This record gives sequence, structure tokens and C-alpha cells, in this order.
Amino acid sequence: MMTQARRTPNSLLSGLGALLLSATIILSATLSPLSAAAPAEAPKVLLGIDVLEQTGYKRLRGRRIGLLTHPAGINRYGKSTVDLLHNSPHVNLVALFGPEHGIYGNEKAEVPVDDAIDVHTGLPIYSLYGKFRKPTAKMLKDIDILVIDLQDIGVRSYTFISCMRYAMEACFENQVEVIVLDRPNPLGGEKVDGPSMDREWMSYVGAFQLPYVHGLTMGEIARMAKDLSGWLSIRDKDRRRGHLTIIPMKGWKRHMLWTDTGLPFRGTSPNIPDLAAVLGYPMTGLGAQLGDFKHGIGTAHPFRMLSFPGKSSEELMAALEAKNIPGLAFKPAKFTSKDGQQQEGVYTVVMDWDKLRPTELSFHMMQLACLLSQNNPFAKASPQQASLYNKHVGSSSWWKEITGRGARARVEPFIEKWEERSLEFKERSRPYWIY
Repeated sequence: MMTQARRTPNSLLSGLGALLLSATIILSATLSPLSAAAPAEAPKVLLGIDVLEQTGYKRLRGRRIGLLTHPAGINRYGKSTVDLLHNSPHVNLVALFGPEHGIYGNEKAEVPVDDAIDVHTGLPIYSLYGKFRKPTAKMLKDIDILVIDLQDIGVRSYTFISCMRYAMEACFENQVEVIVLDRPNPLGGEKVDGPSMDREWMSYVGAFQLPYVHGLTMGEIARMAKDLSGWLSIRDKDRRRGHLTIIPMKGWKRHMLWTDTGLPFRGTSPNIPDLAAVLGYPMTGLGAQLGDFKHGIGTAHPFRMLSFPGKSSEELMAALEAKNIPGLAFKPAKFTSKDGQQQEGVYTVVMDWDKLRPTELSFHMMQLACLLSQNNPFAKASPQQASLYNKHVGSSSWWKEITGRGARARVEPFIEKWEERSLEFKERSRPYWIY
């Protein structure tokens, strides 16, 4: 298990998944849509759904319930929240709501999802990533409580926190109670890192002004959104009178990474099938947003396998190692691309979690993209590309630096500034911590 003082290479190799290059990642494609293998023994952490279940669903009795969830919405034994609520004689579950990727998690990123009838329960599924992002009054008219059970990965641009925000807004405007079943932040509650969100770039991939790695649980973010003026785009009167309940976990501590919990992990989206990808997402996701870097999407190692056209593993590894990024190492690797071609690149390995600033690698990748390609792909970006990029990164000052200076862009001053702001945010958010 991982120690609190220092996250060693072995613990992260076995835990958050800097998997050995010779290992095979086994995906859960053979499992039923809302199931997962149960752990060998009871996990030490009880999720919000477990705590609710232990009460006999007391908070839900006699009320009409809607449920916003996805395949990672499971209890500590791998049973889906959909099945638990639908099969309980104490719960009147009347509708399901699905985020990006759909309620079964099999829809591609950024692809609209239609409303449907659930073949397993016969209940209506309202898509919140299709014609509507925000539940309509019609969707909510037969619901007294909307239960939200979404597994986040601790990163601002991952859209489940945006989905929660819009759901909270709609419920508060329509006098529907919101209950959030809390879940662990897989990256723990101590690591806060990366650029903050400039208000001008707020969007569905940046619905809150959080650091890129925010260090909060879904329940804690919901508490801040409910309490702080301007975090929800509704009248303050509706926000104040809105009814929000958090069902907290039992046994989770801020220092815990996912592998400290003993809980089964279920992939949260098609490109986040495992914990290796969870950790890789904040490390490389922004760095491959524009430019020629690839980060393993379509391979067995999404967000962990880096490659660059025309560069050998050795050349790429030398360029990355020269950046001296604390907590990281790189290993040469061969992999199969989406089109079945054998290629080579480097695999990112976490050597020391405590020293690692997860997003730092991405900004060095951007600077290297200008150097290795001998042009500036950021300066040549179309308005649409630039807008999408800035919505993810959230920083106008960095965009000015990378478009203006290209290969001469200085990453370090930005890392230092963002680290200061992350510490400030950590103190601002402390009153809303549950754990």
C-alpha cells in the first residue's frame, strides 16, 4: 500500500497504474453494463451509496426519485446504484439521467446522446449530453429528489462536475431536492495543481473556477456551489432556497489515493478504463490538445503513452528527460496505434507522487511540440481550435506565452504562479471540506 509520507514507484505501479510495459490491461468489456467484479474482502471505505443503503434508504422513502449516474456509480461491492435503487422496496425510482458517454458509458467523447428507455428497468433515460445539458422542467416535474451518483477523476475539464452543476441549477429552480452520494477523488484530497480557470473561458469543460487538479470530492464541490454566489448561473434566491444534501463516505481520508481505499474501480469513460488513465489524464491531456504529440488514445495505454511524428523513443525520451520534471520518469516503449501500425514512443512513469505536479508535463509537451516540429502549431491554430484549447487550459496568459514565444516559451514561471494560486485555493476551499 502507499505510505502517506512518500508515494513510491512500486505503489504507483501497482496502484494508480503506471503499469509495467509488459503487462496487459484487461478491460471490463465482458462485464454487463452496470456490474463490476467484487473485491475479495470488504473495502475499508463506505461510499455515499453504501451509507444510504445502510439506512434502508430512509432519506428517499415516500418520495419520487430521479437518479443521475453512469456505470461507475456502484457500491463498494460493485453493485450498480441503478439496480440497488430500482430493486429496493423502499425506493420509488421513476427516471434515470445520463451524463456524457451515457448511462452505460459506451458513448464516445463529445458525441451527443439521445433520450431512451432503459432496457433493464423500463425507466426513461433523460440524456444530459444531447439536446439538453440542463434538465428541463418537464424532465423534473414528476420528481421530488434527484440523486446524483457520479464518479469524478479529480480534474476540472472532466465533464461530470459540469453535469452536476447544471443539474443542481435546474433542481433549485424547480424546487427539486438534490442528494449527492459522495465518492473518493481518485487523486486524493491533498494534491491541488495546475492553471486556474479564467472566467472568460468557462464552459462545459470548465464549469467552475477551480485549479485543473482540484483536490475535492463531488460532494465538496456541490457544497461550494450551493454556498458561494456566482458559482451557479441562477438567481441567488433560488440558490439559497435550494435543498442540497450530501451523503458522505465513511472511512475516506484526504491523504487517500484510490488504491488506499480497497474499493473496486470501474472505468468512468471509454478513454478512462483504469487507474493508469486516471493518473495520466491530468499529466498529458492538455499537452496533446494541440500540436503533434499523441498521448496513447486508441492504444492499451491512454494518456500514458507519448509519441511524436518522426522521433524515436530515444530521441523523445532524451527531450523529456532534459526537462527534469520532478516525480516523473520515462521508459522507451513500442505500441500498436489505432490503425494497427507498430509504433514507438515513451511511457510516463510516476516515481514520486508527493513531488509530482501532475499538469507540469503537459506544458513542457507544448513547448517541445514547437521545438520538435520546428514551427508553432499554437500560433497557427484556427479560432475554433484556439477556443477549445483555452476552454480546457483556462489560462489566457499561457496562451499568450505559447503563441508568442513558441519554442522559447518559459514554463517555469507559470508553474510557480499556478502553484501559489493552488495553495490559495486550497485554503479557500477548506471550509467546505467534508473529510
